[in-house]
Amino acid sequence: MPEPDASTRPYWDAAGEGHLLLRRCRACGRAHHYPREFCPHCWSEDVTWERASGRATLYTWSVVHRNDLPPFGTRVPYVAAVVDLAEGPRVMTEVVGCEESALAIGMELRVTFREEEGREAVAVFRP
Repeated sequence: MPEPDASTRPYWDAAGEGHLLLRRCRACGRAHHYPREFCPHCWSEDVTWERASGRATLYTWSVVHRNDLPPFGTRVPYVAAVVDLAEGPRVMTEVVGCEESALAIGMELRVTFREEEGREAVAVFRP
């Protein structure tokens, strides 16, 4: 489970309020995700927080039927996915609220957040 630190605290606080944050590089202009203190494209440390639109398209997915690691074992089957955010970054996530048979590459998705007592809210996506 996520363990926020000083550099990622704004991301987790925003997630708890239902907002997805990205980092954008002021040097090259590209957005990136997962949050880090430098740009993975040009290595600049001139990065800032930006609120994402929450829109994404499905790039690929796999249905997980077995996972013995807590808390995932109680969630099987679930859809592990890779989505392309409207802002550019490709993100690993989970698709919720959708039957496996309805999944299609390129389908439009929106961010939502899984909230569990005592844990950080985690971004997941739904149609």
